[in-house]
Amino acid sequence: MSNARLTAIGMAVPHKAVPNSWFESFLETSDEWILSRTGIRTRYHASENEFTSDLCVRAAQDLSEKFGVDLSDVDMILVSTVTPDQPMPSMACRVQHRLDIKKSGALDLYAACAGFSYGIVVAKGLIAGGLHKKILVFGAETLSRVTDFTDRTSCVLFGDGAGAVLIEADETGNVGHCVTGASGEGGADLYISGFAHEIDGHELKMNRCIVQNGRKVFKWAVTTVATEMKNLAAMNNLTLDQVDWFVPHSANLRIIEAICNESGFPFSKVLESVVDFGNTSSASIPIALYQGIMNGKVKKGDKIMLIGFGGGLAYAGTIIEW
Repeated sequence: MSNARLTAIGMAVPHKAVPNSWFESFLETSDEWILSRTGIRTRYHASENEFTSDLCVRAAQDLSEKFGVDLSDVDMILVSTVTPDQPMPSMACRVQHRLDIKKSGALDLYAACAGFSYGIVVAKGLIAGGLHKKILVFGAETLSRVTDFTDRTSCVLFGDGAGAVLIEADETGNVGHCVTGASGEGGADLYISGFAHEIDGHELKMNRCIVQNGRKVFKWAVTTVATEMKNLAAMNNLTLDQVDWFVPHSANLRIIEAICNESGFPFSKVLESVVDFGNTSSASIPIALYQGIMNGKVKKGDKIMLIGFGGGLAYAGTIIEW
């Protein structure tokens, strides 16, 4: 059985930076109010002609350039997104074409903020099964296109961006045991409307924008992630003290702080992307990991716990040794 190794990483964000002050022109809010409640200072919004596939391509190019990797022999592309350019064709097929990767399979994953972590889990399984040897995994979003800018409590959260990692077959591997799970009964607490007008008797807002019950999602995330951190460490024969870095989905800095308080994990050992990039859903973990690697925080041999959580409600995680 082949093992999976994460060998390279890249990221991309749109060119347009959006500071907290931007919202003051049309909402009753302020930089101080946003910063105190979310920890966010800025985020990036895609331009009118900039789409999720564009960010994926740029993230892959960044990965290739930074790590000197040839992507022509990639044999599977997995893209996690809830904001594809269009419902069909898939983002993975668009990326495969635009990167001119001739012999790759292509598949989109739809697990919202947990999607990138699920992508790592799926890539590990495909490699373990001997089906693929070189897999690109993306987490990419243009959430500004599904943001309700009349909702002052949520519109300040979301940003656009993409992260990409390369997972390769390797004798030893560095992707550890994984956890996955869901609490589907929480679907009405975080959603983007589609064809159905209700979920389990809960009437939906049919505005095609992100709708969330912040308090319920906050409570679920803190309890669930704190529990799964301990489970994931044990599955990998570690204690939480032996984990060098924790990279949760960067939904809100206050959620991350609460998870650390609940689990006893030191906040000083967290890698986050929410302060400078906002909540980028499935892109938040690879962006945070990328920043940690590029700024020298992450050292060779460090054990890094990744846990994504969000819409579904779903979660997934693993531990990687860099």
